[in-house]
Amino acid sequence: MTTMTRPPVDEPHADGPPPKPNQSRGWFPQLLLRLHFYAAIFVGPFILVAATSGALYALTPQLEQLVYAEQLHAPEADEYLPLADQIEAANAYTKGQDTIVAVRPAPNPGDTTRVMYTGDGLGESETRAVFVDPATAQIRGDLTAYGTSGALPLRTWIDQLHRNLHLGEVGRLYSELAASWLGVIALAGLGLWIARIRKARTKKDFVRPNNRAKGYRRILSWHTSTGIWLFVGALFLSATGITWSQYGGGNVGTIRAAFDWSTPSVTTDLSGESAPADEHAGHSGHGGGAAPTSDSPAVTANPATFDAVLSIAREVNVNTGLVEIKPPATAGTAWVVQEIQRSFPTEVDAVAIDGQTMQVTDRVDFKDFNLAAKLTRWGIDTHMGSMFGLPNQLLLFALASGIIAMVVWGYVMWWQRRPTREPGRIVGRTPARGALRRAPWWGIVAVLVVAAGIGTLLPLLGISLAAFVVVDVLIGLRHRKAA
Repeated sequence: MTTMTRPPVDEPHADGPPPKPNQSRGWFPQLLLRLHFYAAIFVGPFILVAATSGALYALTPQLEQLVYAEQLHAPEADEYLPLADQIEAANAYTKGQDTIVAVRPAPNPGDTTRVMYTGDGLGESETRAVFVDPATAQIRGDLTAYGTSGALPLRTWIDQLHRNLHLGEVGRLYSELAASWLGVIALAGLGLWIARIRKARTKKDFVRPNNRAKGYRRILSWHTSTGIWLFVGALFLSATGITWSQYGGGNVGTIRAAFDWSTPSVTTDLSGESAPADEHAGHSGHGGGAAPTSDSPAVTANPATFDAVLSIAREVNVNTGLVEIKPPATAGTAWVVQEIQRSFPTEVDAVAIDGQTMQVTDRVDFKDFNLAAKLTRWGIDTHMGSMFGLPNQLLLFALASGIIAMVVWGYVMWWQRRPTREPGRIVGRTPARGALRRAPWWGIVAVLVVAAGIGTLLPLLGISLAAFVVVDVLIGLRHRKAA
């Protein structure tokens, strides 16, 4: 029996001699293979980190309930105090040194009320959350919360790891690379799978079995099968992840604004002006509430007014326990009472109320959102694991785990493809080059147009793609010189 030193050349991930220049057939699968290879090799570590941290984030709701049970929960009671009494207890605890930016009444019996403050020593999108027993006004805890999701320190730490590796704005480049290339790699992998199926139907190759080829084929089979099962989920994570990215997300936001696909928001300015809402708030560093700035003096809110505006909102469109009440950030602005239930069915209705006249000045209902705004809301909440609760979290965890396995299998196959008879080579060769030289003119034009379009919409992907091309050209010149 003949012993093979590497898998046969007709294997999709194996090296092989470049096809003849006059043969145009099969140029596109060859191009996809080279793109899939380079992207997976160089961007694989970023995707691996993003998937690992994403899998951890999917488990954070339960971890948060476990770690912060003392702060989040209180004994159930037959009667509960008005919000005003609870807020006054929180103000006494903070000694009036901080300004209230929001209050979240206890959503269910056995939960605590959260009084949220702004103050010194807090980072962007952070608030100081004081947890109050709604029955006794006892202070149950004092923690830093993040964003409109109200993430507590543990979830915030994992969130920032997933978003920027705790490196600030520079670290966001890693997650944008991972999100941008994940979709490209998935599409290229699907194309390779289709090409392989078509080839298998027209040609049956006999390969002599050996242990090394069997190992490679087994890993390839796992890699391919898992990729097909996870294809839709990978595209979903890529598309929704891009909306949070620094450069690609900005371009997506510009497109949404141009087509009037932005999320509606209530008018808080009593003069009639309003600012667009940020539906990404509360995850990955986007806005964290109506905290006063140096240019907008804080307004001291009367604790009794919280009960009054909540009662009015209940009569208008607020009908869920998960509610946030925001006092005016500056003089001349309205109170806002908003539903914050991100699980299905989505409850994000909001109402603006003039604190002087107690008149409703504006309202926004989720049922009136345009389809694009609804899809954006649902996509973001599904990406964060809050849309369908525990099943959503488990699905995200399984999806992230599958992506992790695919990345690891990809590197294992690269190792298995190394030529064992070449001293010093520890990894496999790159797939055959020359696909574009074999392509028809219309194929070249199509590839260039698509690359330019994607590179414009996703600048970081475009820059990295150009870097791959440069590296590929340099490697080709080196091999040609050596030959």
